Amino acid sequence: MATAHELQERLSPKVLAKDAWQGAKEKGAGLAEDAVDAVRARPLTATGVVAAITMFLAREPLIDLAGRMVEGVGEKRKSRKARKAKIRSFKRASKEPITEKAND
Repeated sequence: MATAHELQERLSPKVLAKDAWQGAKEKGAGLAEDAVDAVRARPLTATGVVAAITMFLAREPLIDLAGRMVEGVGEKRKSRKARKAKIRSFKRASKEPITEKAND
């Protein structure tokens, strides 16, 4: 009878959940230690991996930012061309001789 009680106690949901949680904590701690060791061994590689993952996760905002930057460059070019055209037309106007119209 004692073995039946022991078996019933080991198979109770509370004990099973506790054992599963303890096993997960131990596995998690082991994985964390392995990850720290890997980063210490290859810090540049780890930095590159983190940067790649970050860029992947933030790809939409980065694409939007790049688009706005390109549009901004286009706008700057347009405004620069407009200013140059204005200066050219002003220079041309200043080179033309001033003629007075005779009042009839």
